[in-house]
This record gives sequence, structure tokens and C-alpha cells, in this order.
Amino acid sequence: MQCFIYKSKKKQELYLYVLKKGDFSMVPQSLYQSIGEPIFVMDLDLAPERKLARESTTIVLQNLRVKGLSFADSAYNNTGIP
Repeated sequence: MQCFIYKSKKKQELYLYVLKKGDFSMVPQSLYQSIGEPIFVMDLDLAPERKLARESTTIVLQNLRVKGLSFADSAYNNTGIP
């Protein structure tokens, strides 16, 4: 699954995964405001066998399929949607 990864301008170590580059329409307004303008990091072809450095690939893929986005905040060691 192709996804696009952005980091937060305001919160260190918070990453946002979306299905369409530059499309933040699925991001809850409160989350978008708290992270500031997202900064593009990379695009990635994500598959279950691919390991991510800090997030569970399974959870990220599930969130992308169900909600159209996923976020990861290493400060909370959590991946998901608020």
C-alpha cells in the first residue's frame, strides 16, 4: 500500500501517514491544529512484511485501510488515531 509520511512541525517524533500526498482531509481538525503544518518526509510502499522503525506496520496498515490515515507519536509509544 502506497502511503505518504509527514512529520509534525510542532511535536517532535510525531508522524502522520496518509494515502494521498498532501491530502489531510481525513485528519481530525484538532489533531491537525496540534501538529502544525505537516512536513513531508517520504513516500513508502508499505507491506505487512516491511518493518517500520518505531511503529507497528500492522497497526499503520489497518488504520490506513479503515480510516485513511494513521499517526505515530513515540512519546506515547502509540500508533493510531485519537
